[in-house]
Amino acid sequence: MAERKPYLFDNPRNIKLVIYALYAICAVLVLLDFIVHRHITHEWEGLLGFYAIYGFSCYVFIVLGATWLRTIVMRDEDYYERDDARSDGEGEGRHVDG
Repeated sequence: MAERKPYLFDNPRNIKLVIYALYAICAVLVLLDFIVHRHITHEWEGLLGFYAIYGFSCYVFIVLGATWLRTIVMRDEDYYERDDARSDGEGEGRHVDG
């Protein structure tokens, strides 16, 4: 039996490298928050970590909104099969080539 090709994230060492790289990027961004002068419009934009908190809260809002929206638009697992079973074979609900 042929061995499967190893992918990038099959090796746990590569996963740790990605996680450490993300930690390093976050640390650099926090340090830059002290150094870089921002041209703020509102006073609260000057707070330390404002954009991180704002971005995370928007992310949470999107995930919770999508979860709520899923309950509205979700269909049963056999939604399309039931439609085909009700069809009496007169071409209703069926795709015809040609």
